[in-house]
Amino acid sequence: MSGYPVPARLPENAPGRFYVNAECTDCDTCRCIAPDSFVRNDQAGYTFVARQPADEDEEELVYEAMDCCPADAICEEE
Repeated sequence: MSGYPVPARLPENAPGRFYVNAECTDCDTCRCIAPDSFVRNDQAGYTFVARQPADEDEEELVYEAMDCCPADAICEEE
């Protein structure tokens, strides 16, 4: 445990185990990789999980987006 506070889960995230936290820099990476799961909040300038993955293929894309996220803002509840 690092002792640092965990960034807040954004309120728009769909219920479920994947979510985007307040560290999102709105880089568009996740929306390009997994457009069925991620949507941009245009007014606030960040992305959130609009829909949890529906199958293994979509889940793989979310994991790929997590790996590619430069801000490490995509999280999975443990």
